[in-house]
Amino acid sequence: MTNTATQQKTPATSAFTPISGGRKVANHAATVIITLAMALAMIPLIWVLFDVFRYGFPVITQADWWTKDMSQAMAILPGGGAKHAIIGTFVQVAITSALSIPIGIFTAIYLVEYSQGGRLGRVTTFMVDILTGVPSIVAALFIYSFWVVLFGFDRSGMAVSLALVILMVPVIIRNTEEMLRVVPQGLREASYALGVPKWKTIAKIVLPTALSGIVTGVMLAIARVMGESAPVLILVGMTSSVNWNAFDGNQSSLPLFMLEMYKSGSSGPMMDRMWGAALTLIILIGVLYLLARFISARYSVKK
Repeated sequence: MTNTATQQKTPATSAFTPISGGRKVANHAATVIITLAMALAMIPLIWVLFDVFRYGFPVITQADWWTKDMSQAMAILPGGGAKHAIIGTFVQVAITSALSIPIGIFTAIYLVEYSQGGRLGRVTTFMVDILTGVPSIVAALFIYSFWVVLFGFDRSGMAVSLALVILMVPVIIRNTEEMLRVVPQGLREASYALGVPKWKTIAKIVLPTALSGIVTGVMLAIARVMGESAPVLILVGMTSSVNWNAFDGNQSSLPLFMLEMYKSGSSGPMMDRMWGAALTLIILIGVLYLLARFISARYSVKK
């Protein structure tokens, strides 16, 4: 009786060995090093953002910046605005997104759900890996030789959008593919066990579960192509007025507007427009990112 009571009072030995002092020191040292590396990486980012806001904020707070173009103003004199560049950026990015998002998402669905390591899937994965590392200037030259030289179309905003599609599609494919692989296989198997077809399982279970990550990846891809300068230099000409038609004539954009101001000189009004265009681009990307977070939070599957 006494022995039994004594055994019951004896604490059970832990299955985990205590962490040694050396491992604790190594863990703290690694934490400090990673924190310092992050702080060093944040310094240039904060510095750049500070300069852009300091020089660009007085420009974008003027009503003319958002409501007027440069058709009635001289580059070397104050006045005018970036309305034509903002509209051109939105038109080009909208066309690029309309072409890239369906292609990227459906390709990722095929690679994850249907390819099963087949030859077509391996070839597609290989081509996506190649396109991921293609420089923007190469994509622009390809579209120029394909769209302008071979088919005889004029340089236009549509040509810029086609070049941006080449840059945007692999980013969407790779991100969507990773998000779909994160979805637990048990969800798919439970749906199949209930007799739900595969296409409906993907549409009703897999995609909603991965929606938050997919939307975030899409917005990151849009943010990447929105600031590309090489395609606009090669595939479209600068205009000082608003052009809504991406298929006809020159069409300005914020990156092209900054480059044109830089080539025009270094006087005060032109430098102010450069800083204003840079800050406008940052604000537009930030708004799109916040919109993506709202959409993903509103329509994703709640845990």
